[in-house]
Amino acid sequence: MLINTDDLKNKGFLDIPIDKNINIIEEINKLKIQKNAVILAHFYQIGEIQDIADFVGDSLKLAQEAAKTNADIILFAGVHFMAETAKILSPNKKVLLPDLFAGCSLADSAPAQEFAKFKKQYPNHLVISYVNTTATIKSMTDIICTSSNAKEIIDTLPKDQKIIFAPDKNLGNYINSVTGREMVLWNGACHVHEQFSVERILELKKQNPDAKILAHPECEKTVLIIADHIGSTSSLLKYTKQNEYQKFIVATESGIMHQMRKANPQKIFIGAPPKDSTCACNDCNFMKLNTLQKIYNALKYELPEIIIDEEIRVKAEKPILKMLEISEQLKL
Repeated sequence: MLINTDDLKNKGFLDIPIDKNINIIEEINKLKIQKNAVILAHFYQIGEIQDIADFVGDSLKLAQEAAKTNADIILFAGVHFMAETAKILSPNKKVLLPDLFAGCSLADSAPAQEFAKFKKQYPNHLVISYVNTTATIKSMTDIICTSSNAKEIIDTLPKDQKIIFAPDKNLGNYINSVTGREMVLWNGACHVHEQFSVERILELKKQNPDAKILAHPECEKTVLIIADHIGSTSSLLKYTKQNEYQKFIVATESGIMHQMRKANPQKIFIGAPPKDSTCACNDCNFMKLNTLQKIYNALKYELPEIIIDEEIRVKAEKPILKMLEISEQLKL
């Protein structure tokens, strides 16, 4: 079949119809075996994608998996910066992203040219960048971090070390508060985590006084203040497993509740509502661009493929490897 590559330019994915008579999950599993492919999925993907993935995790665990996999093809069910990270760590493997327009508002908040100018204003500062950044920003960075290891990585540095933290100001402020640092922060944020409504969360808490409030550190400070537990997606999931509490209000992207419910079928999980919506949870529109059909087409035709300039890749690899090295030393 001839592939209409204009679909990649215009839609970001291969818009090729699938025979309605086939079992798409069975076909995806067959393609994985035939092509020695692995599917890595983030916690924020829809449940049916998480369920077909070979590995589901947060950004740190997915980066670790991408670095060690023996697969010939890595299909990343996530967003663009995650697939880029996989390609940076596995340059000889083919890395596929089901939809090229699955971006990230946080990564987009740090344009490369503006960040380069910002960095020049603070000589003698170490640059620590959140993994939610483009390959170009990573190439300007000394150490990459995730929400799972940011505090621990920063704690390994001398107290007098000057630091630029980018791009998430909310995570940066949180790390400053728990480490006593005064890192210089880039003014970026995640559109999902900035939209949670404190007032509506408190209303939910009033209706469910026995519920514990869980919040991701990308949330605004006002949300973190009322949270019972603050942590990365993997930390929030672990908290629901290891505590006897039966009800949780979850202030992060709704996809994580799929794993929470699978691990704790007897417990109740309530999505924290955003400010300007009547829905009961908050979704990342970019994460939700991925579908089973797009994954099937991506595996079948091995497109869209992530390509990174080799000079940028080599520079970006160093801070990621530094993160993985520190994480291994700290057993994270």
